[in-house]
Amino acid sequence: MKENKRYPWLVLSVTSLGVLLSMLNLSTLNVALPEVSNHFHAGAVASNWILLSYMLFNTVLILVFGKLADIYGRRKLYLFGLSEFTIVSLLIGFSPNIWVLILLRILQAVGGALVITNTTPLITDAFDKRRLGTALSVNVLIASIAQLAGPVLGGGLGFALGWRWVFWFNVPLGVIGVIWGYFVLRPVPGKARGEGIDWLGNITVFLGLGGLIFALSEGGIVGWSSPSVMIGLVAFVIFILAFVWVEKGARFPMIDFSLFSERAYTMANVATFINSLARSSIVLLIALFFQVVDHENAFVAGLKVLPVTIGMIIASPIVGALTVKYSPRLLSTSGLLGTCIGMCLLVWNIGPDASLFWISLGQLLIGLGTGIFQTPNTQSIMLSVPTERRGVANGLRSMLQSMGQVISTALSLMIVTSALPPRLKDTIYAGTSAQINTHDIVLISNGYRLAFIVMMVLTILAILASYFRSTGKQTNQLS
Repeated sequence: MKENKRYPWLVLSVTSLGVLLSMLNLSTLNVALPEVSNHFHAGAVASNWILLSYMLFNTVLILVFGKLADIYGRRKLYLFGLSEFTIVSLLIGFSPNIWVLILLRILQAVGGALVITNTTPLITDAFDKRRLGTALSVNVLIASIAQLAGPVLGGGLGFALGWRWVFWFNVPLGVIGVIWGYFVLRPVPGKARGEGIDWLGNITVFLGLGGLIFALSEGGIVGWSSPSVMIGLVAFVIFILAFVWVEKGARFPMIDFSLFSERAYTMANVATFINSLARSSIVLLIALFFQVVDHENAFVAGLKVLPVTIGMIIASPIVGALTVKYSPRLLSTSGLLGTCIGMCLLVWNIGPDASLFWISLGQLLIGLGTGIFQTPNTQSIMLSVPTERRGVANGLRSMLQSMGQVISTALSLMIVTSALPPRLKDTIYAGTSAQINTHDIVLISNGYRLAFIVMMVLTILAILASYFRSTGKQTNQLS
């Protein structure tokens, strides 16, 4: 009995290592991107795809692996994913050119997707309903700590030891995580055996999303009338329509549309996507801004984006306790309101004479709001589906969150660069080596301000989705 009481917390320790590794991998590169780009003399397009290649493949594979986990069991897929992620992280440091690095980033995304897909279901299966909110808040707290350490770690490693260590630091963490998970996690057979994978649906959604990301990444650099951009947009429309058509006749569809009959589940997922779309690129944009405009090195820029994750760390343990007393609708909507206020401060203060205090306060509010939003929103999603569908439900939630991240990154960088003259487009990724004058700083600042305005509007849409997530008892609780 005592072992049974300990087991959920041991599982949480395993998944925490996986979350820590995955989130560090994302947040370190947000700040260290100029170091990598400068080493390979990469232009704007290639620099974009250092980030986007991982995000795109991670996004689509998350949903595939969610179904595989339901069929074959979470333990073996989690351990395989963490092992593969660790090995590829080592290989990336030996990349001879930018295109090999991008290819290895795609392979790294395979392992990352396997890890992220299985963390929340492993936690949900291990904990009872009474303690699940606390466990999920710890999960968010670990992710927040990784995001806190990531920018400083990535900036410091890139500045002091070179770009390779931005990837090599993953290796010891990955080895520890694999060994610990092997001894802790119990083999549990899959609960959806007999079901298949909707490969055609996955291929069409990948091609559709890939077309959109390609068009966004190219549009701000080569112009929206470019044939390559038009091809990307046409591919997006065609393959998304094909995806809808395929799903209607699929025996085992990649998205279980029957789950969307529950309004709370539907609106929680909509809020997940829009919130991710609105806030995911904030740290990247601010880190690039300080490196280009203020000529800060990567380490100092990493310090200046800490308020976002400090806010998440403050909020995560508090909201874990609040989930017992207050409805997901109240907590999630309140968190998004805080994020919106933070966005307003960024819009107001970004510019050549940007106030570090107000920009830091804006980031802090975004972090607080995100920390308050995520735990109750995730709990609402996971508890509204049957046990045997949790892998699929979490896969969809993770996919929507990752889809928001990749589109947010492509969209925000496109907005910043689209209004710049050709000579300035590559400077966004040049870091301290950028050669710009006062007039250039004004142009660049205007691009950042426009990006933050778009993110603020998206946050307002997320507030509406969260508020209208449910009726009946939860509505009364909010009122």
